[in-house]
Amino acid sequence: MVDRKDKGEGIREEFIAEAQELIEGLSRDLLVLDHAQQQNAVDPETVNNLFRGVHTLKGLAGMFGFSKLGQLAHRIEDLLEDLRLGRVVLNQSVLDILFEGVDTFQRLLAEAKNPEEIAEVDIEHFERSIKALAVNQKSSSDIIAEYEIDPGVIAVLTEYETHRLRTNLSQGITVYRLHLRLSLDVIDTVLKQLKERGRKVAEIITYLPSMSVGPDEMIDIDVLLASNSPESELIKVLDQSESVLSVIQRRTPHVPPPAPTVTIPEKRDAQPVGAAIEKSDEPSGDGFAIADRAGDPLSLRSVMNTVRVDIRKLDHLMNAVGELGIVRGALGRALEKMRDVPGLNTLTGELRRIHRSFERCLIDVQDDVFDVRMVPLGHFFNKLGRIVRQVARENVKEVRMVVSGSETEVDKLIAEELADPLMHIVRNAIDHGIESPSERESRGKPIAGTLAINAYQKGNHVVVEVQDDGRGIDPKRIKQAAIDKEILSKEQLDEMSTSELLDVIFLPGLSTAESVSDISGRGIGMDVVKTNLARLGGMIELHSEVGVGTKFTITLPITLAIISALVVEVAGRTFAIPLSTIQEAIKLDPRAIRTMEGREILTLRGTTLPICRLADRFGFSRETKRSRQFVVVVVHGARRLGFVVDKLRGQQDIVIKSLAPSLQGTRGIAGATDLGDQRLVLVLDAPTLLDEFAATSRTNLLQESLS
Repeated sequence: MVDRKDKGEGIREEFIAEAQELIEGLSRDLLVLDHAQQQNAVDPETVNNLFRGVHTLKGLAGMFGFSKLGQLAHRIEDLLEDLRLGRVVLNQSVLDILFEGVDTFQRLLAEAKNPEEIAEVDIEHFERSIKALAVNQKSSSDIIAEYEIDPGVIAVLTEYETHRLRTNLSQGITVYRLHLRLSLDVIDTVLKQLKERGRKVAEIITYLPSMSVGPDEMIDIDVLLASNSPESELIKVLDQSESVLSVIQRRTPHVPPPAPTVTIPEKRDAQPVGAAIEKSDEPSGDGFAIADRAGDPLSLRSVMNTVRVDIRKLDHLMNAVGELGIVRGALGRALEKMRDVPGLNTLTGELRRIHRSFERCLIDVQDDVFDVRMVPLGHFFNKLGRIVRQVARENVKEVRMVVSGSETEVDKLIAEELADPLMHIVRNAIDHGIESPSERESRGKPIAGTLAINAYQKGNHVVVEVQDDGRGIDPKRIKQAAIDKEILSKEQLDEMSTSELLDVIFLPGLSTAESVSDISGRGIGMDVVKTNLARLGGMIELHSEVGVGTKFTITLPITLAIISALVVEVAGRTFAIPLSTIQEAIKLDPRAIRTMEGREILTLRGTTLPICRLADRFGFSRETKRSRQFVVVVVHGARRLGFVVDKLRGQQDIVIKSLAPSLQGTRGIAGATDLGDQRLVLVLDAPTLLDEFAATSRTNLLQESLS
């Protein structure tokens, strides 16, 4: 018997997944509409898409019993209805309400996911805001009556189609009538292709099918479309050379319009079965639907080839695949032990073949599970677009967001963890980086600042770059802020290079903001950004030039579910180091070690490599000095460090498990893993150890110079 609580959870999760997709679609369409409004090139279909999305969200909320979200959707739907019918003019005030509505949808969805987080929403606020918008007054004279359009055609137009016809005529855009004769068995395909091609050069206002079908199973259809393109180009683009295209002409002044009384056809659902066409009052794409003809069997097959899966189920599946990888390694080691056992050659050979087959299948399964978990970063960049618009308006700045690499994919969980760091960086860039319009103009820059976000794959990592063309970060201000807040001493700061001074902004409590705002400037944020990225095995680099701009470069592994690692031994303890951070491993020659400025270094192919003895770093006793050791060279950004270890145990795929809450803050440890032979080992966080080593070395050097 299904538990009612579990059933309720399943219903809530289903609603949240559906609603999240709709809200993300609304966010994308709003950003498109905002840009189009600024360019004075609004596509009516974008408004229609928003209307349909909100309408669907309202119905979904009502179906699952989420009343607050449904009420808000109803208010926003009313506004969009007025907008698409021309009763409200699209301006920044309207867009502000729509953006606020989408943000509120997101908060209400968070409440639906976790009922303990109550979202304070004032539905009446939206009602007052919508009523306060200026409403267009209809003209006393209807321009449609001035054109030679059959009154029977006007009588069957929906309110929206009438509005679009009137709007195009009022703007002086030529309205055409395209007459088609199509066979019933191809009508769906032809009209769909016509719509796709027509978008490039025209707005299709409506399709008007005849009320009867000829004896040859042909039907006449008139298409009203508006375009500034000449007839010859329309015929070419629409690929309808055999159809009749004519211009709707304006009536001569001396010819009075016909009487408005017309005979309205019967309801369209009372058509002969053979017509098979139904017109809709809703702007549902083409404005028509193709019904099944008599005798055709109805199909219950779904047209979708995708299913929605809870990410937790994918996590469980990934963990299971990871455990199979551990079993694969254990089986391989067992086979190695059986190699020299007398009398087992035949059995060993058979097991080896089974092992190879198992390995091939496991690799295929791993690749497939990886692909399922991957999501394009474009979904998260769309959300950033809303933040950019909101923060720019709050700061009275003009910001142009340019995105490239939206198709770059990353593990969904990593993408989710990347959202907050990106938001911090974007907010700081707009609040502190990009100048005000007057300041930019005085510096000879375009009034609108540019915020460029670029993503690309680099090996087993994903790189995300966030760059602005603002005022840049002044190292002198960082230095002074660090002294004023007593984060570092003047002597320490004087010893730092420019790049090291820039990295100081990642220290807790450091802020160069002249004033505290609701957006940033509280001395928090950038240290949290670096900490969160390091927890994911990632890193962040900063490059800035005063007066030119700032660039943050974030590097993250594509996935953390299953990774390859090098297993090493240090003072009798075993550790794993992710291969993604390792450049190479070499045998240590003690005679090549030198001491420079208090640090042990090696010369590796002409470059200096500092080394860190992991046994000393973790406080392990070394009773005897080993005659043979190795150096594992790890890389973090532009810095390198050599970890001195006692043994290299080989490469192995591992699944990183989180430590207990009391141990999760241990610096230098990313988690733990099972090597498959009942051995639990710690996984080293190489980037954190490298940063810590560099900071400790600077401090030791400074203390020596002052003593």
